Amino acid sequence: MAENANKILAPGTAAPDFALHSTPDQLVSLSDFRGAPLILAFYPADWSPVCGDQMALYNEVLPEFHKFKAAVVGISVDGAWCHSAFSRDRKLHFPLLADFEPKGAVARLYGAYRDRDGVSERALFVIDPKGTISWSYLSPVGVNPGADGILTALEELAPKK
Repeated sequence: MAENANKILAPGTAAPDFALHSTPDQLVSLSDFRGAPLILAFYPADWSPVCGDQMALYNEVLPEFHKFKAAVVGISVDGAWCHSAFSRDRKLHFPLLADFEPKGAVARLYGAYRDRDGVSERALFVIDPKGTISWSYLSPVGVNPGADGILTALEELAPKK
């Protein structure tokens, strides 16, 4: 993993804008979320066991994310039709975005593409309300990174009382 550790975009970097399909006829862009925290969860592929568990966990933790007014999106190289079936099967309540064509273009912008495998890394980013990466994490591809790091990053973004 050491060779990849510095590959993904680091905190303090402006998050590259993108527009990806959430359905075959609907685009979602980074700028749609400006003004609130956003969690970008890049993952290798729908239907794989670790990815399914990771997305299901974020679905369960969604109320905690919402306490910080944060939204979450999953991004992989699967197409919108595949995402639609996967999302319906897993009863997900957040969008999955298709980084399908050109394959992995957005993952590449974030330094989260696995050239040797043709899929996204398992990489997490918390984007602040102004569009700057406030936290990023590259997980080993076979390991569910959980939600603790995300929640800690969101706590650090929250206005101090």
